[in-house]
Amino acid sequence: MPVTSLDPTTALIVVDLQAGLTGLPTVHPLDDTVANTAALADAFRAKGLPVVLVNVAGTAPGRTERGGDARDLPDGFTDLLPALDQQAGDKTVTKYTWGAFHNTDLADHLDKLGVTQVVITGVATSFGVESTARQAHEHGYHVTLVTDAMTDIDLAAHDNSTRHVFPALGETGTTAEVLALLRPGDHEAPGQG
Repeated sequence: MPVTSLDPTTALIVVDLQAGLTGLPTVHPLDDTVANTAALADAFRAKGLPVVLVNVAGTAPGRTERGGDARDLPDGFTDLLPALDQQAGDKTVTKYTWGAFHNTDLADHLDKLGVTQVVITGVATSFGVESTARQAHEHGYHVTLVTDAMTDIDLAAHDNSTRHVFPALGETGTTAEVLALLRPGDHEAPGQG
């Protein structure tokens, strides 16, 4: 379903836009994903809405997981990309699984702020973004996914998530569509009323 509105207290969740993942062979230019996400983060901050920056510092144990824990990561791997312009008021969440809610304080943080909707961007579409969206849905948040502010390492997986999974979890839209909903005068502004 296309994005129709933003709740008064909507948070932006940015998944895994970090130094250690910039070398991924993504199907859409990572620079575009980062630029669109940065524009959204700036707009959310300008409206006084929460911005959550998520990084990954390892993987869950199990034979099906690739990678390792934080001790195996190169220096700077978890550093958030400078283009995100991390601010003191942003929440940083470090995760060790694909989704940003499992074994983190993200849900508690959002609940304390009265958040009812989340807008999600990042990499990889079919891994961290989809897992975070599924978990947000399970927590009862309205979910919006910004399809031109995410990318994947596999085109078929990206398309499956954006065309089949995401519409079942919530609304999808472009960066421009979400920014239009944040502009005063276009619609009732989030955080007002």
